[in-house]
Amino acid sequence: MHAPWRLLVVATALGIMLAACGQNGGDGAAPQSVDLEFAVPTVEGGTFDGTQLSGQPAVLWFWSPWCITCVAQAPHVAAVADEFAGQVSVIGVAGLDDSIEAMQQFIDMTEVDELTHLADREGVVWQRFNITSQSSFVVLDADGAVVASGHIRSTDLPDHLTRLVG
Repeated sequence: MHAPWRLLVVATALGIMLAACGQNGGDGAAPQSVDLEFAVPTVEGGTFDGTQLSGQPAVLWFWSPWCITCVAQAPHVAAVADEFAGQVSVIGVAGLDDSIEAMQQFIDMTEVDELTHLADREGVVWQRFNITSQSSFVVLDADGAVVASGHIRSTDLPDHLTRLVG
């Protein structure tokens, strides 16, 4: 008699936890402002100014060189960058690894070298956007406010972006 109730409670708790894993998946909640005043190195050796993220929608793709999920997402991310070129900035944010060499090897292997990739070895950008694990995405509107974030399926990115660019 108690087993069905216990099962219901466990299933409900599991459902709530899984729903929370996506963070803000773009459920219509008001955009969240984020301070874009930061500068981090790029994998290529330059410096990226966070204020570049305002002015048009942007996608931040948080990845790690050893992440198998990130490898699988790479073709989708590259396709999104191609599809929305000139309308949306797509930026890779490498982290959870100190090796620029490993980051560059990931970029070369997954053929996403057309994107700008940040070498966020100190976690500045990851912390700024409250990212705690790879692979995660942050979608920003043209004002630089977060409209979706978390473990968004890379195949769902076009839907999020179409809403932003019209």
